Amino acid sequence: MKAEKGKTINYMKEKRTVPEALKEKRKEDAKIKKAILKSLESGEKTIPQISEEINLPTEIVTYHIYSLRKFYEVETGEIDDMDEYFFFKLKKNK
Repeated sequence: MKAEKGKTINYMKEKRTVPEALKEKRKEDAKIKKAILKSLESGEKTIPQISEEINLPTEIVTYHIYSLRKFYEVETGEIDDMDEYFFFKLKKNK
């Protein structure tokens, strides 16, 4: 009976493959996430500061920083002196 269960799983893996474009997108997203986290290792930064440091558009950094915030990897700090941008920092207890 267990052998039949394994056959079903293997059959499903063969039939439901992940498209290459999606695999590449996930790799790219992982690299961006890693770059943002590495940037924040040196201290709190605003989105434009991170964007400049890792050489990516602010829109992309914004999307990823809020995703990281949603999943508790970074947290929002104080707002800058001009009341324009929040500082983001690594979550202390990841």
